Amino acid sequence: MRCEYFDDGRCRSCTFLRTPYPEQLATKVRARRELLTSVPAGAWLEPVASADEGFRNKAKMVVAGRTGAPTLGILDPAGAGVDLRGCHLYPPPITEALPVVADMIARAGLVPYDVPGRRGELKHVLVTVSPAGELMMRFVLRSRDQLGRIRRHLPRLLSDLPNLAVVTVNLLPAHVALLEGEEEIVLTERSALPMRLSLPGGPLDLELPPRSFFQTNTAIAEAMYGQAAAWAAEIGPGTAWDLYCGVGGFALAVAKVGTGAGEGATADATVGAGAARSPRVVGIESSPDAVAGARAAAARGGVADRVTFADGDATAWALASSSGAPDLVVVNPPRRGLSEELAGRLEGSGAGHVLYSSCNATTLARDLGRMPSLAPVAARLFDMFPHTAHDEVMVLLERV
Repeated sequence: MRCEYFDDGRCRSCTFLRTPYPEQLATKVRARRELLTSVPAGAWLEPVASADEGFRNKAKMVVAGRTGAPTLGILDPAGAGVDLRGCHLYPPPITEALPVVADMIARAGLVPYDVPGRRGELKHVLVTVSPAGELMMRFVLRSRDQLGRIRRHLPRLLSDLPNLAVVTVNLLPAHVALLEGEEEIVLTERSALPMRLSLPGGPLDLELPPRSFFQTNTAIAEAMYGQAAAWAAEIGPGTAWDLYCGVGGFALAVAKVGTGAGEGATADATVGAGAARSPRVVGIESSPDAVAGARAAAARGGVADRVTFADGDATAWALASSSGAPDLVVVNPPRRGLSEELAGRLEGSGAGHVLYSSCNATTLARDLGRMPSLAPVAARLFDMFPHTAHDEVMVLLERV
């Protein structure tokens, strides 16, 4: 991928852009195998590569510049705006929308937030695209002061962008290095973005509310959920937990095993002799908005009778659970990994299998060491973030 922003030094976020992509992927695979020494060499499946451009489903644009002439992109070391509307990491629905929203910001007279001066109103514009090409757009403001201007200019924005399905305003009053605040104001009739994913055994329908997490790379997310469904089909769990479940991707993929979705998926390795059946799944997530989206997706997908989602801390819930050990536990923690208490709970739980999805191989290696009774039997790297040192690794553990 060639990038004019990288070539002229305006943006260096894609650290390894000048390294050929096959070499990037090979380097990641080698690094993960060297770090995760408890995973046998024969347990590693072929890595899942990404497209090297147009793969990011979410644009997190810092708004800077001046009233009438905003920039959408990043800040330079001095805090000035660097416009990146043409960034090649985004697919066409996003790159086509960014100039339109910049024109709307200028026309409405919205005041970009000046980070060094700590003044202004509009901090970020966050744009997410669904597999169907629909958009969710969120304006992050310091206060309600310019909310009325956005409301007045919303009809034209919706007319100019017919694929714009959800528009919100998020309030972030504090001068902090965060993307969003706690309060969300929905300005459209629809309040969540449908995400229909393609898995080998059939579609997986998710609902993405504004303040909820979804994997940045949709194609890689599909591959990860497909792998989880394939492993679950081979294990044949009757019960499962999905801790840190987000909007329910893993939980719903596992719940659909035995109903069509998940059947036909290819795991590339035999991990057990269990026959596919439809398990009962509990998903735990600390974000109430994400839980609401997961519940809506379960109802929409016809599995609400088999999947229960609850709002709570994963560690506290697992420690307090009196329901006995499930057959399968899925964990997809943040970069800090599992707490020592949760790793200990899983180690002593009696659960037959644990599927660990990690965005930080260093904490993954630490956590695998904390669960010696659970042996890695399959592992796979998913290249979620080309041109960077980051990736996702999924490891299937089996009790020995």
